[in-house]
Formats: sequence, C-alpha cells, structure tokens
Amino acid sequence: MSDSLLSAGAHRPRQAGLLRAVVVLTFVALLLLFIVAAPGFATVSNIRSVLLNNVAPLAIVALAMTLVTRIGAIDLSVGTSIDIACLVLVTLVLHQVSLPVALIAALFAALLVGVFNAFLVTQLGVEPFLATLGTLFIGQSVQQLSSNGGQPVYLLSQKLPDGFSAIGHGALLGIPVPLWLLLWVALALYQLLHRSATGRSLRVMGEQYSVAQYSGVPVKRLTAMAFIAAALIAGIVGLILAANVKAWVPLSGNAYLLNAIGASFIGATFAPSRRPNVLGTLLGVVLLSFIANGLLLIGWNFYWQQVATGGLIFIVLAVGALRARRHA
Repeated sequence: MSDSLLSAGAHRPRQAGLLRAVVVLTFVALLLLFIVAAPGFATVSNIRSVLLNNVAPLAIVALAMTLVTRIGAIDLSVGTSIDIACLVLVTLVLHQVSLPVALIAALFAALLVGVFNAFLVTQLGVEPFLATLGTLFIGQSVQQLSSNGGQPVYLLSQKLPDGFSAIGHGALLGIPVPLWLLLWVALALYQLLHRSATGRSLRVMGEQYSVAQYSGVPVKRLTAMAFIAAALIAGIVGLILAANVKAWVPLSGNAYLLNAIGASFIGATFAPSRRPNVLGTLLGVVLLSFIANGLLLIGWNFYWQQVATGGLIFIVLAVGALRARRHA
C-alpha cells in the first residue's frame, strides 16, 4: 500500500512536467507555423513592434492584475485607471502644463481609482469583484460625460512639450522606454512578491485568508496597498498610450482587461505553486501577444483572434485543472 502511494507521488511531478511540456510544445509548433505561413512574423521589425505595442503595455497591466490576484481578489477597473491617467495627462498637456507636473498628476489620478477601490473593499466590506465592477461602470460614465458621449481629445504636435513623445517612442541605452518601464515594474513586483515578508503575507492571504487574519497579518492594510499599487501601475500604461496616440480615446484602457486577467491566470497555471507570479504572468503575456500577432499576419480577423485567445486560455486552465486533480 505504502509502496503504491510512494510510486504515485513520484509520478506526479513528472506528470505535471509533461502537461507543461505539452503546452510549451504547442506554442513552439504555432510559432513555427507562423514563421512558415507569415514570412514577416520573425523579422526584427515585427518582433520589435509586438514588444513595444503589445507586450510592454499588456505586461504592465497584467502585472498590476497579478498583484491583486495574488491576494485572491480581482480588479476589473484597471482599464479605468489607464483611461483616467491618459485623460489627465492629455488634458494638462493640452493646457500647456509642464510635463513633470502633468505626469505626476496623471499617476495621482490613477492612484485615486485604487484608493476608491480600497475604501469599498476594506472599509465597506464590498466584495472585490463587485467593488471594481462598480468602479468600472462609474469610470465609463465619467469618461462619456466628460467627452460628449465618447469624443477623443487630440493633441496638436506643436503643443507637445519636450520629452512627451519619448515616453512611448524614446530609448535609453538603446532600449525603448516602454520596455524600461516594464522592467522596472517587473523587478519591483518580483522583489515585493517573491523576496519580501510582505510578499509572503500576500500569498497567505490569497491561499488562506482567515488564517492570515487570525495570525496577525494586517489584511486590510495589505489589501488596500494591493489595490492602490495596482491602479498606480496600470496608470503607467495610460502615459504610454497618451504618448503613442497623442490623444485620449475614451474607454480604450478596457481593451487590456481580459487579456491581463488571462495572462495572470496562465502564469499561475505554469507555476509549481499554482499561484499568480511575476515570471508566469510575463510568459502568459508573451504567449497571448505573439499568437495574436501571428494570427493577424496569416489573415485571421480580430474576432477569430479572440476565439483563438480564448481557446488558448481554456487549454492552459484545463492543464492546470488536470495538474491539481493529479496532486489531490
């Protein structure tokens, strides 16, 4: 009896590794297909474009989502944080406010979205899903009311301050600024979640909230911190969007929401602990971004790309469910 249990336990890591390998090999096969079917897929210009326009902004939003999902919650209002930051930056630049002041004000506006979420969750006891869903609806209404039903606000090139375009298109030491921003966010969150006592407390909150509460972990303070920091991080993408588009387009931030959630849960599925983590989320973003790009280059329209993305998420989550069942 004991020998059979030991044998089963020995097979579990190998089975989990096999399941992960199947997903990785599937992704590699898709890449090879895209390289053959879409000659422009593997070019330097295309890879650079995907990294700057897809991976960098989506990864920053997904990392913000990862911080919240780490505590067992979710933030449906990250798109609102993006849009509010973009709106404030574009408005202040349009009125010729100095760029440093405009950037700080934009990030502060995004932070206020997180403060509102934190108040609803920690002080009023609203469930995170409902609290952030309400913030999402409020944010959408505010944007539509402030833009005459959704009219974009454009910036004239001659009114742009020095350094504004560099946020989206500049480079430092040969590396584009959006990738630097992603690197700084990823390193900061990795240090917080995986190398600090606070990160261990956040993990306990996500796995066993009641245990964390009765163990003296300041759950309300850490929950508030997670929502506020997530909104602030998402606001960085609002700055990148404003610099890239030179405009504020209402509700554009919501386009990142579902993929950010998907990338976070894909990353959790690949992790041995099956918990949201920084490296796994980055892997999820790369998977989603390059598959969407490859499908676009071979001629699939946007709607079929969404179907493929949903299928990928289903497959990865199914792998995670099988792993959990085998470990049970």
